[in-house]
Amino acid sequence: MKIFNTLTRQKEAFKPMDPQEVKIYACGPTVYNFIHIGNARPLCVFDVLRRYLEYRGYGVKFVQNFTDIDDKIIKRANEEGKTYQEISETYIKEFWTDAKGLNVREASVHPRATENIDEIIDIIRTLEEKGYAYAVNGDVYFRTRKDQGYGKLSHQPIEDLESGARIAVGEQKEDPLDFALWKASQASRTGSLPGGRADPAGILSAQR
Repeated sequence: MKIFNTLTRQKEAFKPMDPQEVKIYACGPTVYNFIHIGNARPLCVFDVLRRYLEYRGYGVKFVQNFTDIDDKIIKRANEEGKTYQEISETYIKEFWTDAKGLNVREASVHPRATENIDEIIDIIRTLEEKGYAYAVNGDVYFRTRKDQGYGKLSHQPIEDLESGARIAVGEQKEDPLDFALWKASQASRTGSLPGGRADPAGILSAQR
């Protein structure tokens, strides 16, 4: 069995780290709206991959998260006069309706961002301590140029990434390429987490 390696850009023999169990992580939806055809494609792709690996005799631990707190969810909650929990629960249910309609099986584990906030904070704190992240007025940004391998999976040199980078109104980044790991709580964010903590921005999902 061969799988395309994004890093080397070639097909390579599949050699799992554990010969008995394959571990797969696939990014799941941000639940502020219905899924669309673009969301459905990876659902089907990973479901087929998982089923084939099981057919080949592997045990498979498949993890797919729900991002159940972020700016889009909070914005929708504010627009509809609801809590972010109500919005996320609504669209998680809609996700399952669509997934079952596609005959996509549930993952082994479906962690939610809100269930792992303490762990996310610990990761961000570690990045800060190592100089890979920095705080500005409560927001925390990833220092992109600190990561020498940034962009290697997309095979895009930093110069190409620079051309499309920008700093949005209200952001105080050191570099346009830097991206938010955490956003400070604001009065307009009625969906902020308990204790005045804000929401993770993309749950550390750097687009590389």
